[in-house]
Amino acid sequence: MSKRLKAVIFDLDGVIADTARFHYKAWKKLASEIGINLTYEFNENLKGVSRIESLDLILTLTNKSYSNEKKIELANKKNGYYLEFVNRMTPSDLLPGVVRCFEVLKANNIKIVLASASKNSLEVIKNLKIRKYFDYIVSGKDISKSKPNPEIFIKAAKGIKAATNNCVGVEDSIAGILAINACNMFSIGIGDKEDLCHADICLKNLTGFNLEEIYLVGGFL
Repeated sequence: MSKRLKAVIFDLDGVIADTARFHYKAWKKLASEIGINLTYEFNENLKGVSRIESLDLILTLTNKSYSNEKKIELANKKNGYYLEFVNRMTPSDLLPGVVRCFEVLKANNIKIVLASASKNSLEVIKNLKIRKYFDYIVSGKDISKSKPNPEIFIKAAKGIKAATNNCVGVEDSIAGILAINACNMFSIGIGDKEDLCHADICLKNLTGFNLEEIYLVGGFL
């Protein structure tokens, strides 16, 4: 069955902007308030994971138990801290190669889709001034399952009426790459090649995005 490249579906954190550092700062601030020292290394476990699931992981570092109501309160508090950082973002916070990559895709009539587990992704892309590039957006508000479950990428492809094998997914986390691969989608990893060894192509950042290479390696017509 022939494959035609219809869309590229992008994660947000670590691919388009380094919002992951804001998540870390917000979680670290919250954790310290409840007597937990959250290290950068432990924070790596929270990449691509929903807010409540991230909180549950952090709470494994303490012997205290929290009710569901208290967990929701803590998660909302963390989100408030995160939004304080996000609201100060500008286009200067875009990672290298993002705008050039988007311009290349637009010039080739390839749709651009956002698939971010963040419930604040709309605010982020608005502050980065890149909303105009996106043909469709799936955020954490639209899904019930976290990566590595492929739900978010399946919904993203459906949103633009494309088969998953006619799409490319771009992620910086292991869970994200596994989610892309699970729905028969070509995967591009952004980051360390050793960590993202399951990606079909691995790039340092989007400056290395090359349509010809994707067509060739991905077997697109």
